[in-house]
Amino acid sequence: MKLRLHQFLSKTGVFSSKAEVKQAIWDGEITVNGSVVKNMTFQFNVNNKEVTYNGKVLELHDEEVHFLLHKPQGCICSRLNSHERSLEKTSVYEVFREHVEPTTFERLVTVGRLDEQTTGFLLVTTDGKIVHRITSPDHTVRKTYEVHTTHDLDNDQLDALRKGIRIVVEEDESTDTYWTKPAEVEQQSARCVLLTIGEGKKRQIRRMFGALDNPVKTLHRLSTESMLLESYNLAPGEFTAIKRKELVDLILNPSI
Repeated sequence: MKLRLHQFLSKTGVFSSKAEVKQAIWDGEITVNGSVVKNMTFQFNVNNKEVTYNGKVLELHDEEVHFLLHKPQGCICSRLNSHERSLEKTSVYEVFREHVEPTTFERLVTVGRLDEQTTGFLLVTTDGKIVHRITSPDHTVRKTYEVHTTHDLDNDQLDALRKGIRIVVEEDESTDTYWTKPAEVEQQSARCVLLTIGEGKKRQIRRMFGALDNPVKTLHRLSTESMLLESYNLAPGEFTAIKRKELVDLILNPSI
């Protein structure tokens, strides 16, 4: 969908009047994909261009829906296939089936994935653009986890987490090797740390601790950027609707 810049800005709900929109444009406070635009009639595709106002990302009001789920243990973050049904697996999507319209239910996607045994913070939305913005490697979005390990953590292991760990993945007769980016680590007890990372490869945290010969016992995601699960008082399996503005302010613009 293409809009003129002044039309887009008026639809964001950020500006109180057309005069305020014009002034922001003329003052050079608006960028489109990183470039200052002072032409009010500049036309662009709102689906693939990022607009900011004084560094803050702006979004259109729309009919997309967003939810924060406290993911319970034992659920997978995908739609069930016939094999998974035969194994009596449970999907996180089933939590929403009786609470949203069928057309909305079919459009729901998780923002990234947590493995079956991992619990905690999980966003579910109909907005593919939000999914891409949060999960793309091009955008560093930090997630914090509470990690309980099988054995006591020593200083060498903590230092390794902070520096980056070599991961070797063997799947389908092929081997892939990569180094994790430095993590933030805050030790809570001999066998518990708060781990913050800005990447999210498949089973990354479990593989990080496995590489240290100290397997993860329990894994719980606490937050994504400044959006904290505990702020919403959700029990495992419960969810709440989230406004797009919350996602933008707390995740996409956490320091603003």
